[in-house]
Amino acid sequence: MIEFQYFEGCPNADETLKNLMSLKDEGFISEEIKIINVESPEKAKELNFQGSPTILYNGYDIYTMEKPEGFTYNCRVYFINSFPTGVLPKEFIKERIKILKEKNHA
Repeated sequence: MIEFQYFEGCPNADETLKNLMSLKDEGFISEEIKIINVESPEKAKELNFQGSPTILYNGYDIYTMEKPEGFTYNCRVYFINSFPTGVLPKEFIKERIKILKEKNHA
């Protein structure tokens, strides 16, 4: 299963979700995508929320490739090809899901 976690007001959530959904539309993703609005710091703690936006594949954060520990309630910044961004690019999402599938986390 894939979880997309975000909070309202995060400027990067919509574009990241659009990138994720386009992979589903193209047939790369067949799994259900569960969209979770993390509405409070309490909910963030309960989910081990890593920041908005976060994509989990079978419980693994596709950025860190690990199960989340701890939590934060902030907009998330990723370093992709040595550049900071708040948006996960479509190709990055695709590559990380492919790696996690191959590692039998599926």
